[in-house]
Amino acid sequence: MECFIIWKRCFEMANSSKSTTTTKGISTSVSTLSDFNSRTHLTEKEQLDNEYIPAEHRDQANGQSSAGALAHLLKGSLGSGILAMPMAFYNGGLLFSAVTTIVVGLLCTHCVHILVKTSQEVCKQIKVPALTFAETAEKIFENGPKSLRPWSNFAKNFVDCGLMGTYYAANCVYIVFIATSFHDVINYDFELDWDVRIYIVLAMIPCLFIGQIRTLKLLVPFSAIANVLIVITFGIVLYYLFSGPMVFSDKPLLAKPAQIPLYFATVIFAMEGIGSVMPVENAMVKPQQFLGCPGVLNIAMITVIGLYTVIGFFGYVHYGDAVRGSITLNLEEGDPLADTAKLMMAVAILFTFGLQFFIPNEILWRKINHKFNEKNHNITQIMLRTGIIIVCTCICLAIPNLEPFISLVGAVFFSLLGIFVPSVCEAVYLYPDRLGWCKWKLYKNIFLGLFSLCALVAGATASTKEIIEM
Repeated sequence: MECFIIWKRCFEMANSSKSTTTTKGISTSVSTLSDFNSRTHLTEKEQLDNEYIPAEHRDQANGQSSAGALAHLLKGSLGSGILAMPMAFYNGGLLFSAVTTIVVGLLCTHCVHILVKTSQEVCKQIKVPALTFAETAEKIFENGPKSLRPWSNFAKNFVDCGLMGTYYAANCVYIVFIATSFHDVINYDFELDWDVRIYIVLAMIPCLFIGQIRTLKLLVPFSAIANVLIVITFGIVLYYLFSGPMVFSDKPLLAKPAQIPLYFATVIFAMEGIGSVMPVENAMVKPQQFLGCPGVLNIAMITVIGLYTVIGFFGYVHYGDAVRGSITLNLEEGDPLADTAKLMMAVAILFTFGLQFFIPNEILWRKINHKFNEKNHNITQIMLRTGIIIVCTCICLAIPNLEPFISLVGAVFFSLLGIFVPSVCEAVYLYPDRLGWCKWKLYKNIFLGLFSLCALVAGATASTKEIIEM
């Protein structure tokens, strides 16, 4: 009996222990599940809180506003190129040019959009505040398909060299434009017979001073003043265009096939400001306002396309085959208002020189600054910038003709950087599983790439032939 009582107590204790263990096990299991859910919610919240936003890591103190970005972007596109639009219409024909200018403008806007959007997405992915044009190309290839990763350094150097060549060549066009404008006004009003090359050397002097500005923020006032002068000049030009007779009957709707490449080369030169896009976007305090609707980009490009079409169309209608490389050069000589327009546009282009010169020098200095003692950086930059401007002036002295120069620069440089590179970058970044339905984005970018190469070959051939003939 005693043994039975002992066995019974042991059995009860065992059941009690099992129940306790089970209860504890359940309690522990519930606790663990609760802890897991808490950690899951916490992790999701941390991921949202820790999402990298490039704008928050930029230099807010020295950044520029959206209005300043718009001023720079307009100034980068509204240079001497817009005044060459009547010549572009002459090379394309009235109807063909009117339609195609809008199409090319939308195409250029799209290429800028995909470049900036891709750059912003890469910044989030690799967690950096901003990327330059060349760095964007480099990181896209570096993080792209394995077979293309070895080409990342080549992509960066290709864009850097292309940008330097583009904007140094554009600066040569600017110097020629400034010199030609002053040449026409001063020679006529003071009855002088100075060669345009003398004015090219004189135009170099103020360029030497403006070219020493090394901060984008300090260039905002110059861009703002230049924009005002350009708007006033446009008003004067439109006054002359609409004050005279408009003859449409003798203007071909479509020009000769041999002239079409020159049209595309001139339009691409005029509209493309691809090199100034990334520096402007990178300097913004609120880069999210660059894209979107309305956005800095859309406002700027709608304005640009509208002005280019109006100036090109009516400029060609008014002056016909006599149109020159800049519509201001067609204005009546000796007329005070016309002379004012020519000189104001020359000053506006001079003020634009600083922005166009800033971009390639930033690239060049970034590549070579490590080769110089830091104590000598200031004097080195002064000497470097001075030397480059002198070299640009020498090129202008060799080719002082505005028309073929514009077409050549547009064909060779802007078609590559403005259309080809952005399309390739987007295709590589989205490859292989983000190219849209039936990979339509891939085919779209292939079309853009082929179009840019055709414009390059045809435009460069026609421009070179024209320079040789001159």
